[in-house]
Amino acid sequence: MTAELTRHLDLPRTDDLPSLPWRLALPMRWIATPYFRRRYDLTVYNEDRFPRTGPVLLAPNHLGLLDGPLLGAIAPRMLHQLGKVEAFTGLQGRALRWIGQIPVDRSTYDPLAVRRAIQVLRDGRVLSLYAEGTRGPGDFRRVRTGIGYLAAVTGAPILPVALLGTRLAGGNVEHFPPRGTRVDVVYGEPFTVERVPFPRRHSDVRAIADQIGEVLRAHVRASVEATGNPLPGVPDEKDPDE
Repeated sequence: MTAELTRHLDLPRTDDLPSLPWRLALPMRWIATPYFRRRYDLTVYNEDRFPRTGPVLLAPNHLGLLDGPLLGAIAPRMLHQLGKVEAFTGLQGRALRWIGQIPVDRSTYDPLAVRRAIQVLRDGRVLSLYAEGTRGPGDFRRVRTGIGYLAAVTGAPILPVALLGTRLAGGNVEHFPPRGTRVDVVYGEPFTVERVPFPRRHSDVRAIADQIGEVLRAHVRASVEATGNPLPGVPDEKDPDE
């Protein structure tokens, strides 16, 4: 039995899931990358910290509508992103599925989305997860347990990402920032947490999420200081799908 299959047999099992598509994402990235670089005053810092092989649990802060498309376009590797199920409707929903994105129902525990996320990491690919769970101030003041659980199950390295400028102060979470806006993307140092074997207690997962949150908060603070690009603060309106 190969090591890859053994990983997928670990609990929760993922060996019965069909592989997520991803090749259609490549031509979309070729189009989107130059578009975003022309539209915004974009600077990417520390791209060399992005692991070029193996599993990566990408942990960006979440400010607004631009975050997902921007990261999907400019990241050095193709991303499988967890996104709210509300976005996976109609033609847009079909397109998101065709390029390997994963819908998640945030109103309840979504076992299929969790298993899909684990599958991505076990396959040595990149999973992007908004640890805050919703668009907001972007300072990681609240980190949900999902990132702790995925890290505990897979042991994948976590890569902090600070997104700055993807929503302006007073800007709507449902709108893109204006053309020419300064946008900074700052990658942090990858780090790992100790894997926890099955069964995993909620208290253990919560402790891991808190540990991860401390690192993510420190990274955002350092990124704001280094770039001089501030966080926009609490949005005037909450994420409508929260």
